Amino acid sequence: MTAIILFFALGLVLLFFEVVVPGAILGIIGGIFMLIGCGLAFTAYGVGGGALAVLVAVLLLGLTFYLEFYVLPRTRIGRKMFLDSTVRGASHQPPAQAADVVGQLGEALTPLAPSGFVLIGGKRYEAASQSGLLPKGAPVKVVGVDTFRLTVSKP
Repeated sequence: MTAIILFFALGLVLLFFEVVVPGAILGIIGGIFMLIGCGLAFTAYGVGGGALAVLVAVLLLGLTFYLEFYVLPRTRIGRKMFLDSTVRGASHQPPAQAADVVGQLGEALTPLAPSGFVLIGGKRYEAASQSGLLPKGAPVKVVGVDTFRLTVSKP
């Protein structure tokens, strides 16, 4: 009986700490411990004891998830653990619309070897050169737009 309770307790503790240390390893090990506890209950107490162990495991698992995802986020410690705000923004400002900049002339702000920064219409953009190495200050012409940068060449 103590081995069954021990496996259940270890399984629940590992499942609870899965929230703190993500990666599913603790959760998988905790689930395995709970399955071992259920198996021991079937072996020691037959079908009735095993079924009771499975029922208790499901109820304890539900209680653990309730505490983790409903009660814990509302505590002072939980508010520090869980991200509640939404991040709005982009990893990089996308270049202007293709129709706006293709064909425009500008200058290289950094050496383009083959990528760097250019100034087009008073705005700074990341760009890649089709013409190979272009020195700083070289005139450039926009010939295309990729997802996050312009494609430029010598005019």
